[in-house]
Amino acid sequence: MSERGHLMSEPADEPDTGRATGAGPDADAGPGRDASPGTGTVDAATDVFVDHRELLFSLVYNMLGSVADTEDVLQETWLAWTVRNAAADAGLIESPRAYLVRIAVNKALSRQAAISKRRETYVGTWLPEPLVSTTDTPPPPEDEAAERAERSESVSMAMLVVLETLTPLERAVFVLHEVFGYAHTETAEILGRSPAAVRQLAHRARDHVQPRRPRFRPDPLVHRRVTERFLDAVFGGDLTALMRLLAPDVTLWADGGGKSRAAGPRPVHGRDHVARLLISRATALEGLAVKYRQVNGDPAAVLFSDDAPFAVMVLDLTPDGEQVRDIYNVTNPDKLPHLY
Repeated sequence: MSERGHLMSEPADEPDTGRATGAGPDADAGPGRDASPGTGTVDAATDVFVDHRELLFSLVYNMLGSVADTEDVLQETWLAWTVRNAAADAGLIESPRAYLVRIAVNKALSRQAAISKRRETYVGTWLPEPLVSTTDTPPPPEDEAAERAERSESVSMAMLVVLETLTPLERAVFVLHEVFGYAHTETAEILGRSPAAVRQLAHRARDHVQPRRPRFRPDPLVHRRVTERFLDAVFGGDLTALMRLLAPDVTLWADGGGKSRAAGPRPVHGRDHVARLLISRATALEGLAVKYRQVNGDPAAVLFSDDAPFAVMVLDLTPDGEQVRDIYNVTNPDKLPHLY
């Protein structure tokens, strides 16, 4: 089943008593859980929330690009959900999934103002907080490749960077419709907007994203091999090999938040500048251990110093899969604590 098949929600016709997001693509209320228990029991409400947590996390993370803020939104969603279910006069909720998604999405939108204010004083380039798998996931079977590619792009680092250029409402509409397959009428219910307004937001978002979105997803094995060759060249000080791997117009995006010596204040463009800077910085670093992981759906590298996470490095490749066109390097320690 495709991801969109899992994520289609019934129309949200409940009263709007809270705002919140949801998590992963495999969330399903399961048999007998099409309606909220309505009994006020914490255990029953918890079971329903846990069933949908992955869906809620995925939705909110795609809207915010921050693991920490996503967890905060899920906590707020959980509190709103338990209060609603504990109310003595709580009525029946026919679609807990639609209700939870509505709460979570709107709480994520409410958090956007605080996030934007933090960004105004952020030092240097801001990148999404990396979502790192605990294992280096092997490539999927042939018959699952298309579904995996669609799911992976929805959260890839390159795609999240593009989504940062949208307004909060445009991004919410784009994520709900383009990534998770919600109809415009369903999105309108979730956001409390008219279907016509949602269609207009979707049109603007699509026009803005289309020319900028990643158009190519390399085979995972190819991506992994290029990442390995890239790091071998960087830490081996092989300028010639590194120059061959980098596209002429490559850009290095380094996010240190002003707290890491390995990140500069602005992006660096061009093969020569990027190659020399990377090797220069690598020369000053000793004792780093490299572990290959899935980061936002892509093969990538996590660098450790004395068993503590030091950096996450994700490469975006050219359409032929032979060269690197973008390097996303996150070294801000505030974005790495969950990697231990």
